[in-house]
Order: sequence, then C-alpha cells, then structure tokens
Amino acid sequence: MARLNDEGQWIVMMGFIISISILILAIAVGESSLVGKTTSESVLEFSKCDIQDLRSEIMTLKERGILDNPEIKNDLSEISIQRVSAVTYFSSWKEYNYNYIFLHFNNGVTTYNEVYDEYTP
Repeated sequence: MARLNDEGQWIVMMGFIISISILILAIAVGESSLVGKTTSESVLEFSKCDIQDLRSEIMTLKERGILDNPEIKNDLSEISIQRVSAVTYFSSWKEYNYNYIFLHFNNGVTTYNEVYDEYTP
C-alpha cells in the first residue's frame, strides 16, 4: 500500500493554531485596556485630596477649640459646596473619657463617613 502524503494537512493545522492564538491574544489585549481604563477612572472619581483637606481643617479647628461654633460649621459647609460641589457635615460630642468627631463627605460620586475618637484621661 502506498504511503499518503500528509504534509499539507500539517500546514493547514498549524495555520489554524496560529490564527486562533492570534485571536485569543487580540481579545486579551483589548480587555486589558478596558480594565485599565475603568480602574483609572474609579481612582480619579475618589476625592481623596478633598477629603484630606476637609479632615485637616476640622482637626485644626479642634486644636483651636472652636469646632462647635455653628457659624464655622455653616461656613465650612458652604465653602465645600462652592469649591468641590460636595455636601459635608461634621459634628463632635463627648462620652465618658472620649471625644468623638463624625465627618460626612458626599460629592455625588463618592460618599465617605469617618468617626474620629480621642481618649482624654
């Protein structure tokens, strides 16, 4: 019996394998760029610097002892609305030997709440 020449089948099979692997690589590269874009957008939407600025100002007011002044609370809220379009609220209270400060920040995309506690003997 004569032997069949199967070299052409190997060439066609290798062509299919190479084309399928190029297709898979193209899909992977396309998906990775989308993941990177959405990740960077979510990092930009989180207003870390605005929250840190607000927290720093509140701690400065606490050190000066004028944190509970209602005029200062209103002024700080109005400045936040005008500057970064964010709704801010903070309050302070004392229980036993602890001083608490509650901070709320909401700019429509990011909502952030924090409770700061400090022990005073």
